[in-house]
Amino acid sequence: MFKAVSSPGQNRTPLPPAQSPAPAVPSPRRPGEGGGTSAGRRDPFFDNAKYLAIVLVAMGHSWSPIKGGSQFLQGAYDVVYTFHMPAFIIISGFFSRNFDLRPERVKRLLTGVVVPYVVFETAYSLFRMYAGDSEDRQISLLSPYYLTWFLCALFVWRLTAPIWRVVRWPLPLAFGLAMLASVTPGLSGDLELQRVLQFLPCFVLGLCMKPEHFHLVRRRWVRIASVPVFAAALAVGYWAAPRMGGAWFYRQSAAQDMGAPWWAGPVMVLVMSGCALLLTACFFAWVPGRRLWCTSLGAGTLYGYLLHGFVVKTVLYAGGYDPDWVHTPLGAVLVTAAAAAAVTLLCTAPVRRVFRVVMEPRMDWAFRQDDAGRAARARENSAGRQPAFERVGA
Repeated sequence: MFKAVSSPGQNRTPLPPAQSPAPAVPSPRRPGEGGGTSAGRRDPFFDNAKYLAIVLVAMGHSWSPIKGGSQFLQGAYDVVYTFHMPAFIIISGFFSRNFDLRPERVKRLLTGVVVPYVVFETAYSLFRMYAGDSEDRQISLLSPYYLTWFLCALFVWRLTAPIWRVVRWPLPLAFGLAMLASVTPGLSGDLELQRVLQFLPCFVLGLCMKPEHFHLVRRRWVRIASVPVFAAALAVGYWAAPRMGGAWFYRQSAAQDMGAPWWAGPVMVLVMSGCALLLTACFFAWVPGRRLWCTSLGAGTLYGYLLHGFVVKTVLYAGGYDPDWVHTPLGAVLVTAAAAAAVTLLCTAPVRRVFRVVMEPRMDWAFRQDDAGRAARARENSAGRQPAFERVGA
């Protein structure tokens, strides 16, 4: 080998050995690593997971009118309902880890959750009255209709996030509240509190999770093991379809409201949560961690969630589920494909631009000017520490 020609730089004092970064200093990450958002960069894994979860939500809603005549479709429906919302809620909790009651974050909560809830609860109620020819002519913001319950729940969960970060045993406490709710009849009347409390452990679990926890379930052996787990879940779902009431999967009723003994409520909370956690881990194991054609759609999943209900209800009110061929295996496949395509379209950028005025409204006129907060942000910007605010979790 030839020796390099000597240069003045070779005689400089050697640099000290590299040290690990301080605990407060983030280390560089490769694409797809880490969690949440960083300045100017989103993790493709979470956007992919949110998109796939919202596709499963739309598929489940499209199956509801046709699942009655097929034991296999009923079983698949129950399996999907076991984990699709828990997966979505866990991600929402994960993105709520830094939520506090600072004015800036409260404003985003009001404009990104409360305003869409009021708009879509009113819109769905009017749509039910006139397009669905419903005899119920009331609009009540205390009784969420159809899929708007998630916005109510997200508002409550996000407000309580600071509490779960300071208590010593957040998950056991959340499970305790969920089990108490399962034995409290009539609790689902206002703000869907039954669902809020029974799904609460999923949100708190997301709050407690760290980026490395998502990496654990994305290992190769977990991905391989998830295949027989899902196969077994479908087999159990097929067997249980004619034997088990589907109301357990919605988590919107107490045990007594479903005609079951009171002790079945806490037991089913633990059983359903265990099944949801297992299937959610298998779901996350197969979510791609790289950028795909659908990754950008993950930023619009709340749009797809709130808008696809109008598509499903329109088809239902128009008699689109009435023909016999729709209830055949081929019909189920076509309905599934149509639901996936529709919700994908509703997550795209053009749709988001049209509905941003009600989904992410700019309402500076409605809030007091935070001069102290603006001054603090200006100091952070001048120091090169641009704060990164996390989105509403969808």
